[in-house]
Amino acid sequence: MDGVKKNFGFGCMRLPMVNGEVDIEEMNKMVDAFLENGFNYFDTAHGYLQGKSEKALKTSLADRYERSRFILTNKLTNFFFKKEEEIRPFFEQQLKDCGVEYFDYYLMHAQGADNFRFFKNCKAYETAFALKAEGKIKHVGISFHDKADVLEQILAEYPQIEVVQIQFNYVDYDDPAVESRKCYEICRKYGKPVIVMEPVKGGNLVNLPQSAKDIFNKLGENSPASYAIRFAAGFEGIDMVLSGMSSYEQMADNISYMKEFQPLNDNEMEAVRKVQEIFKSMNLIPCTACRYCEAGCPKKIAIPDLFAVMNTKQIYHDWNADYYYNNVHTSQGRKASDCMKCGKCEKACPQHLEIRRLLEDVAKEFEK
Repeated sequence: MDGVKKNFGFGCMRLPMVNGEVDIEEMNKMVDAFLENGFNYFDTAHGYLQGKSEKALKTSLADRYERSRFILTNKLTNFFFKKEEEIRPFFEQQLKDCGVEYFDYYLMHAQGADNFRFFKNCKAYETAFALKAEGKIKHVGISFHDKADVLEQILAEYPQIEVVQIQFNYVDYDDPAVESRKCYEICRKYGKPVIVMEPVKGGNLVNLPQSAKDIFNKLGENSPASYAIRFAAGFEGIDMVLSGMSSYEQMADNISYMKEFQPLNDNEMEAVRKVQEIFKSMNLIPCTACRYCEAGCPKKIAIPDLFAVMNTKQIYHDWNADYYYNNVHTSQGRKASDCMKCGKCEKACPQHLEIRRLLEDVAKEFEK
């Protein structure tokens, strides 16, 4: 990947927030620390934080540093265009919002069987390749959420694709619903550099059940995130691992083990295998809190938050999850039982979760 330093990227889907807005002072500190330690790769999309991610990057990055100092990736998301003619105006608005004249990488966002057909019908790939020829994009790639056979179809049909972003972590590695390992192997087969998203699975591999914490604690004082991120970064052909950081402390922790990166040793890999088994036995909802489902929900149900409290109840079996369900994440008309079963959420879910059925389970647990 041209111009990219080291193998650790700043994923800007989860940023420091205060009263619903990006905390620019904290963001500036994080950007400064990231660049000062030799990293330079930033990843965003228009849908991240309802457009606030792009604008925060303009304020904290593009307005404060020379363009040559950083690599910026953005994405074309299906929510924001309906036909070919709408792609270029949307792209130009993204450039403006980010405060740049070109993107180093531009990804066809959340590609899967359905989304791929839509992008093809709108000639989205052809438009991106044209923008590359005009110098407004340096490299065209995809971010991908589907089975490995669909990824192979896309790479065979569009060999011009230069990079693939996949979900890859130690819990999803052999998960039949995500197929992280198989998708990685398809990328290797076609010689495509891999960017990893969700290495800590939306925070699920940081907020571990106590039995898993105990396993890692025996290894020393490293954070749970360190084992997850280093697991992903240790595979050949993985050029970049993104971490969505929402505080300076998280940034400092990530830098501490990625600046002089070392793959997991045998003892650490054995610990990861034991934690994998713990997660397999718990039957947790594998939601990564991307919030694509929530954006189109007519009832505005905070679906990822409800799944998170369901998982918390499963892990810790305490009253805290009930409190958050009843007092923080739900309001009149926004409980799990208020789901209209329209199915829009399931069409948008990169994890292909049966959200309507899972919301029924949540309602049974918390609305007794």
